Amino acid sequence: MAKQTVVVALGGNALLRRSEPMTADAQRANVRIAAKALAPLAEKYNLVLAHGNGPQVGLLALQAAAYTDVEPYPLDVLGAGTQGMIAYMVEQELGNLLPFEKPLATVLTMTEVDPQDPAFQNPTKFVGPCYEKAEADALALKKGWVVKPDGQLWRRVVASPEPKQIFELDPIKWLIEKGTVVICAGGGGIPTVYLPDGTRTLVGIEAVIDKDLAAELLARKLGADIFIMATDAEGVCTDWGTPEQAVLGQTTPGELAKHEFAEGSMGPKVEAAVRFVRSTGKRAAIGRLEDIAEIAAGNAGTNVVPDGVEK
Repeated sequence: MAKQTVVVALGGNALLRRSEPMTADAQRANVRIAAKALAPLAEKYNLVLAHGNGPQVGLLALQAAAYTDVEPYPLDVLGAGTQGMIAYMVEQELGNLLPFEKPLATVLTMTEVDPQDPAFQNPTKFVGPCYEKAEADALALKKGWVVKPDGQLWRRVVASPEPKQIFELDPIKWLIEKGTVVICAGGGGIPTVYLPDGTRTLVGIEAVIDKDLAAELLARKLGADIFIMATDAEGVCTDWGTPEQAVLGQTTPGELAKHEFAEGSMGPKVEAAVRFVRSTGKRAAIGRLEDIAEIAAGNAGTNVVPDGVEK
């Protein structure tokens, strides 16, 4: 019997947790924890991993800005750099736990966006570290940033346009067919657009694509059987922050539509889950990384199934 294909989107907090120093050692330690949770999936399923890169791309941007002899590299180039940096650690730590003969590969991934996407007029995607409000305001004034609150602290935000197309789908499919664990679409993919001159010239653009929406597009185009978004929350909560707060177990797109979710955190995950379920009729799930094996089995996290499926 052929193995099922599972696409897992790793949240940025699974790689660098809030308030931790953004060091290579801290990231390595978190990747090692993630690898231990993911290794059983890699043996049971065809496993495809996507990941966030918000803290990492923000750090690279700050480091680039500190060297004033050259212009800072744009976000698309920094995004490409973080794909290699993060996937190198994931591939290595996961490979250390899997049988030697199990192949792993990282695919540098570009994602097409629309340069006319309204997201460019309303930046919402958090990148980089957290700041107190006064420091965030000062940086916004100095660097021309847009900053918004993220919990009790403030962070830089950039445009997060809709993913339209993932260019490396065929190579990813070929690798899956050979039993390879594939790490791809890091940070939602490198944001790219075609020049409007009709030459089919592809160029990068200053943006960060939501990794959950890009991972959903990836999962859908690959024909994945299960799409999982691993985060630091037990699942999707209704009435967040109130005495009535409750974690949803099995739910449907119709039920989720009755609630509102935070635009900068759980909202994109819920939207990605709904898109996948409605377009494929298959299951999407959201939950804690440490519960990933049980989530894949449908026994933990918030599982989103088609409307009409009985609980």
